[in-house]
Amino acid sequence: MAEAEVLDLKEVVLSNTSFGPQEIANIRTAIASDFIHFGELRDAVNQMEQETDRSPATQTKFGVCQLLLGRFKAARETLSSSDGGALAQFYLGRCAFELGEYDVALTQYEAARKAGYDEDQCKLAVAETKRYMRDLEGSMNILDDMFGPIEQTAEYQYQRAATVAAIGDKKAEAINHYERALQIDEGHAGALFGLALENDRNGNDDEAIAMYERAAAGFPTGVGVLINLGILYEDRNQFDRAQVCYRRILECYPDHPQATLYMKDASAQGNVLYDEETQRRNDRLAQVLNLPVANFELSVRSRNCLQKMGVDTLGDLTRTSEAELLASKNFGETSLYEIREMLTGKGLSLGQFAHEKKSPDPPIDTSHMSADEQALLDRPISDLNLSVRARKCMVRLGLNTIGELVRKTGDEMLECKNFGVTSLTEVREKLTEMSLKLRGD
Repeated sequence: MAEAEVLDLKEVVLSNTSFGPQEIANIRTAIASDFIHFGELRDAVNQMEQETDRSPATQTKFGVCQLLLGRFKAARETLSSSDGGALAQFYLGRCAFELGEYDVALTQYEAARKAGYDEDQCKLAVAETKRYMRDLEGSMNILDDMFGPIEQTAEYQYQRAATVAAIGDKKAEAINHYERALQIDEGHAGALFGLALENDRNGNDDEAIAMYERAAAGFPTGVGVLINLGILYEDRNQFDRAQVCYRRILECYPDHPQATLYMKDASAQGNVLYDEETQRRNDRLAQVLNLPVANFELSVRSRNCLQKMGVDTLGDLTRTSEAELLASKNFGETSLYEIREMLTGKGLSLGQFAHEKKSPDPPIDTSHMSADEQALLDRPISDLNLSVRARKCMVRLGLNTIGELVRKTGDEMLECKNFGVTSLTEVREKLTEMSLKLRGD
């Protein structure tokens, strides 16, 4: 950190001294310690841009710094006419990755490895790229084949955690690797984001915000971190803080559609008064009520009885009386005690919201659907991989499955707080990919 405090960022960028991974790390650390250095980097890059006789090595430095500013297309063009060395090849891979050209990224990372770039770093980059390509087996095979000191790095632990999380059936293992990454590097943005996301999904907003804030302090800061943090700030009516998040995205990506729209929303609502504490309490309760019963350790008998009764979430339990449970075949006092204990641990009780029993959803016409399409209706909404803002609306509406979602109309969705046309379009596009649509569409 002391190194970052005395770093003359412009000198590093504009001088003719050597420039490699260590200098890039120093720039990132400096900006993470004080975001004012971002302006210095931008000014230095703008100054380099005026030079017409850059050497191939300087061209490489120029391209890497453009990438750090989020100018991926310009960086790729610059690096393509640079010295062609290992550093240039690796960051050409980063450009392709950021632009979503994953096959190109893999080719560039292999070229960087052959040119002498750190082999382990190339392997981690390839594993990450394969994960984004949904080749989870390929990603895990690469990580399994890496041995030695690299296994003790935060980046390795993070990539392993993210891959395990993407596979989806070993949440505890993923969390363990995220936590190990943070033990090695307490500021690792990727690991912080992964843990923040887990807390976000489980309604632990305070923990999620704390981790998103720590992740946002890093550089380059992931767009996902700033978007999710901004949305949580909006949920707490801290519109000024939300605007700071969206503004940081727009500094790097001036035309970012999501950040542009959210910025307008946050600006427009900034002077609207809400009962903040009530809204926060209601949102937290909605998230808890939406937790699947399957997330908790119950006996097989209890689990089977609840499944037969169509009780899927804690919310369903709070709308069910003890008498209704005991009336179910094979459901006895032991199971009742077990469920009481589970609900008490979350500050809830059986029958607490019995007066709010859901009205029957309108039926879905499945006559035109194949068996596979009908099976989609029972899948959890999480399978749609919605953005945080859209996902929070699902929680507020108490929607757990895709079948429950498609019973809603577009107008009903738009009535949910912070859910706008962009989020509605996102939901419709995700459903269209599954050959489904909202009621009335």
